[in-house]
Amino acid sequence: MTDLNSHALADVVLDTTDENPATTTVSPAKPVAAVDGSGFVDMGLAPELLAALRDLSFTQPTPVQVRAIPLALQDNAGKPANDLLVSSQTGSGKTAAFLLPVMHTLLQQQKQQEKAENKAWADKVAQAVAIGEEAPKKPRRKNPTDIRHVKPANPGALILCPTRELAQQVAKDAIDLVRHCKGLRIACVVGGMPYPLQIARLHNADLVVATPGRLLDLQRSKQLHLDKVQFLVVDEADRMLDLGFAEDLADIHKLTEARRQTMMFSATFAPRIQQLAARIMRTPQRLQVDSPQEAHANIKQVLFWADNQQHKRKLLDHWLRDTTIDQAIVFASTQIECDALAEDLQQVGFSAVALHGALSQGLRNRRLQALRDGRVQILVATDVAARGIDVPSISHVFNFGLPMKQEDYVHRIGRTGRAGRDGLAVTFAEWRDRRKILDIEHFTQQTLRADMIPGLEPTQRSPRAPSGAEPKRFGKPSGGRSYAGAAAKRGSGFKPRGPARG
Repeated sequence: MTDLNSHALADVVLDTTDENPATTTVSPAKPVAAVDGSGFVDMGLAPELLAALRDLSFTQPTPVQVRAIPLALQDNAGKPANDLLVSSQTGSGKTAAFLLPVMHTLLQQQKQQEKAENKAWADKVAQAVAIGEEAPKKPRRKNPTDIRHVKPANPGALILCPTRELAQQVAKDAIDLVRHCKGLRIACVVGGMPYPLQIARLHNADLVVATPGRLLDLQRSKQLHLDKVQFLVVDEADRMLDLGFAEDLADIHKLTEARRQTMMFSATFAPRIQQLAARIMRTPQRLQVDSPQEAHANIKQVLFWADNQQHKRKLLDHWLRDTTIDQAIVFASTQIECDALAEDLQQVGFSAVALHGALSQGLRNRRLQALRDGRVQILVATDVAARGIDVPSISHVFNFGLPMKQEDYVHRIGRTGRAGRDGLAVTFAEWRDRRKILDIEHFTQQTLRADMIPGLEPTQRSPRAPSGAEPKRFGKPSGGRSYAGAAAKRGSGFKPRGPARG
């Protein structure tokens, strides 16, 4: 599950030095042992949710869940619930941190409503019997698939995601959590999918996971009402602003002004995020469990300098022949580069597909499912895949093309090392990319160690290599074989793969 649970992280402590006295900031502290297995039980979550967590083998809350869930559930005696602004690393459990409290409250409300309806019906039957009339019969349940009975959806909770892939992953996680919840329905609304199918799925939805554009399209066509939304969650708010959704967020804020709680999750507390929070939240409590600058303990990061694109492709070819690779993502800078890399890898025998924003949503869904099912070993993608892909078997991430924004580097490498596993993030850079590498190092406050592969050393001196220094060498020589096939004729830099590994 996306961010539902992973390796144990640092404990958290309150930091009251924040310049805004109305906010609470949580920062990392010394590492501690994993939380006791009763952690979710102690939070008072509904039995149905606890049963789903047990089914999924998640019994130990992560620090962000330990801090955020009780605050989100806190009873303020009739006052509005706590608004939360949360910053935490990729893979730290953010998705469950907002799904669990929202679902718990919806379940409790559903039970209270059902109890009130049963009592009202029992009173009606008792009144009929008291005056000697025949007990009334409950009306027959209407067929929800009959178009005459379909009404516009009026959900109680709304989760906004910047990309289709992230929205679909969050919806999948939500469905996993409600497997024991009778009558709690989840719907996913994203662009690129047929309107009739999404309208049908919206029927009686209690929680809607959506991208802003398609959500507003359905609202304007009166297929969806937002006046009863109680909980609004904005996931990956920094990316939401990068993609130009600020106006859509303002519209959704106005349509859901009667809500009781707003939660916003972002990689950082950048000024623009704080400005957005000030517009749509009531004195939010800030929780910073960790930051992008905190090292991923289970992800090894390494840098290889290359002379040119051809040299980078030879380095990538060497790495993809590593027999320890289970599945991998190769990130490209552009859609054209993405398609070219995937095609060249396919022609030399690798099981590879491309994923980027220009593809139809149906094709993107099929390729992602093939990756999850293990039918594809290598996904070549743009930053559309930097968030929202949760496949624990991804052991390697390759930055063939560098990201446009430094924070996307953190999200890229976060696709590996999930569910407590170890991962490796390999970055290839040319001399002209040295400024981008320095920006990434400045943002992460970590130095990328430069290594070399014997036989594939760059002819130019490493931009940071001191005079006379000998960089550490990495891996085995990959030279000595000739290039063949259509890819080699075009100068792809990839060698024929040979027989597939068992």
